[in-house]
Amino acid sequence: MKSKPTLALLALTYGGAALAHPGHSEGAMAGLMHPLTGIDHILAMLAVGLWGAQLGGRAQWLLPASFVALLAAGGALGMSGASLPMVEAGIVTSVLLLGLLIGFAVKLKTLPAALIVGGFAVFHGYAHGTEMPAMGNAWLYGMGFVAASAALHIAGLGLGRAVRSHSGWLRTGGGFIALAGIWLGMAA
Repeated sequence: MKSKPTLALLALTYGGAALAHPGHSEGAMAGLMHPLTGIDHILAMLAVGLWGAQLGGRAQWLLPASFVALLAAGGALGMSGASLPMVEAGIVTSVLLLGLLIGFAVKLKTLPAALIVGGFAVFHGYAHGTEMPAMGNAWLYGMGFVAASAALHIAGLGLGRAVRSHSGWLRTGGGFIALAGIWLGMAA
């Protein structure tokens, strides 16, 4: 029975590097699928929920909420055609840093923690926004990637709550996420 959490944590770290997200349909389905096609996005969004669960209290809802709000803002920025430097570096850094924060059980106050995840969300949202299908409906696409991201946060929060009493599992998961961030950085 103890091997199931280990397998789940290993599965989170497996996948291709930040390999752009090709072949999306249009509208809400394209938006829903986009965050689920890149291990970089999946790990970062799960990590937001995991860290929120690890911090407890208001962080459990404020970290995902700030990520989702600034994800939408970053998406609008990307759809507008504005330029944002070092997007891929920001995304990879989010995976690495969030993994380290969980792995080392860094206890920040809720507001600074929300600012950290919100800052990373701008990069993730921008990437989603710039990759909107040319003929896609911006509102439907945006609602789709916001909903998928929120679902990943909820999954991370649920997983984090499930293993919170076993801090070693949570910290190990953070370590795997950080290692995946290093791997993504080397593969980019």
